[in-house]
Amino acid sequence: MTRQLNALRGVVDTWDGLTREVDDLVTLQELGEAEADEATLGEVSSELEALTGRLGELEFQLALSGEYDASDAIVGIHASEGGTESQDWAEMLLRMYLRWAEKRGFKSEVLEVTPGEEAGIKSATIQIAGEYAYGYLKGERGGHRLVRISPFDGAKRRHTSFSLVEVMPVVERDLDVEIDLDDVEMDVYRSSGAGGQHVNKTSSAVRLTHKPSGIVVTCQNERSQTQNREVAMRILRSKLLERRLAEVEEEQRRLRGEPMSAGFGNSIRSYVLHPYTMVKDARTGFETSNTQAVLDGSLDDFMRSYLQSQIGI
Repeated sequence: MTRQLNALRGVVDTWDGLTREVDDLVTLQELGEAEADEATLGEVSSELEALTGRLGELEFQLALSGEYDASDAIVGIHASEGGTESQDWAEMLLRMYLRWAEKRGFKSEVLEVTPGEEAGIKSATIQIAGEYAYGYLKGERGGHRLVRISPFDGAKRRHTSFSLVEVMPVVERDLDVEIDLDDVEMDVYRSSGAGGQHVNKTSSAVRLTHKPSGIVVTCQNERSQTQNREVAMRILRSKLLERRLAEVEEEQRRLRGEPMSAGFGNSIRSYVLHPYTMVKDARTGFETSNTQAVLDGSLDDFMRSYLQSQIGI
């Protein structure tokens, strides 16, 4: 509550300060015109340009005013059908979001990874902590399509792969999502992969099934069953909240008469590496030919374009 109150006070103080600056510039403009003082008018013009830039940034912040936008985020990445090709693409997406977090100075933690049989990953779950992490990442939710010459095809043919990205806010308050523990079924099993010598000797990995929703989450990266269960409950709580938010969003879109988007056939973004290079967002039309920079985590322009489209900027 204190954190939220301080944030609101900061917003009010910022806009109050901006109002005072505008009033001062108006007064200065009137004085400059009355005295035909070119130096004063030039100063007004310069300060007005800077003020306009700051106003643009404040307008953009309207896109990050959702209830959970300031929260940390949990990102889930899932390879679609397509075997090794899609699993390799899912791993590329995992690297992309980890690099994006690094570029912004955010903290990232890999909560769960399920390796592919030959290469790549079947799925991964990561938590990204930073100011407005969920607000920026929420527009990444949906199908991501890759077109390239497959490194796994000896005939060097072009392949199209799909992966699904989920984005959920980290829920800090139990009041946001209530979970009846009787509705949660827990299975334990031996972990596989990194984690230390204990990892294959004890049944520390946890799988939680939320019976009413059918949501299944796993965690095996922590050192103890208790820690894995706590992390899995955090993921489950976030998934349930995101499902609720998605239902509200879908209803709002239905009322506005907008087309529904679901499944891999309605990808939000395409990454083309052959026969040309381009990354294009299907929702906003924003595109770039610098595919390598995007895959290395340069996602801010895509995120900003999507957020601005949501508030009509």
